[in-house]
Amino acid sequence: MGIFDKFKSGLGMSSSDLTDGFKNIFSKKKIDDSVLEEFEELIISSDAGVDVAKELRKDFENFKIDKKLDDHREILKLLADKMAIELLKYEKDLTLMGNANSSVIVISGVNGVGKTTTIGKLGKYFKDNNRSVVFGAADTFRAAAIDQLQVWATKVRVDIIKSEINSDPASVAYKTAEFAKKNQIDIALIDTAGRLQNKKNLMEEYKKIINVLKKIDEKFPNEVILVLDATTGQNALNQVEEFSKIHDLTGLIITKLDSTAKGGIVLAICKKFNLPIVAIGMGEKEDDLQPFKAEYFSKALLGVDS
Repeated sequence: MGIFDKFKSGLGMSSSDLTDGFKNIFSKKKIDDSVLEEFEELIISSDAGVDVAKELRKDFENFKIDKKLDDHREILKLLADKMAIELLKYEKDLTLMGNANSSVIVISGVNGVGKTTTIGKLGKYFKDNNRSVVFGAADTFRAAAIDQLQVWATKVRVDIIKSEINSDPASVAYKTAEFAKKNQIDIALIDTAGRLQNKKNLMEEYKKIINVLKKIDEKFPNEVILVLDATTGQNALNQVEEFSKIHDLTGLIITKLDSTAKGGIVLAICKKFNLPIVAIGMGEKEDDLQPFKAEYFSKALLGVDS
């Protein structure tokens, strides 16, 4: 399966509701205010947010809907092209991550977003691209998280630094970064506990991990990636805001776009925070985490063939 086909398959559920709605709207003979209202409401219902919906409504309103453009597929293609141009600036080339010697990447997020699985998939991706990798099991509050990361480390064939349950997470992060630097490993991926952004003590622990890493090298961590569950919809925006208060985020990974999620949340996040999307998760398989591609995402979301 090609990369675009993976996007199309992964975003199938998000796409079908949108394309059915658009097909109904574009079947109207006259583009009047009521049709434009329907269009805007459909965009909002996709979790794209009010601002994005208003911008796309303006674009739609300005399209020349005449005899030469009476096929809804042609209109969707125009919208997809416009969306891709807007999202292009939010692409972050995953293959360029880890170019610094022993890059340390902290993976953060609230409970249940799929951080540990995402780390495993990232490890496989980097290994497939000839990078050496070490995992740091700094989610020491859950034995299951340590065990899960160990399973991934074995599967991907990378080293893992871990400690006993309830040991100091910052200590594990420190040892992981130290191990990577000493052994000239390209990328250290550090798992962190599922932080609830309204739990002050847990967020302080997260801050401690960041500060301890800087004791090894002031450039550490080279990346701080926040994992978001697309099914949480607009609540994902609050998570970005809260985690950004602890340390500047360098990128986002959005998971579970293959489920009941509405793909428009990607547009809302990009618009509000101007943060790059590193990758998106569209399934449970090892290669279902894909680098974010604006063109593929836009076309797949709107059901347009590449």
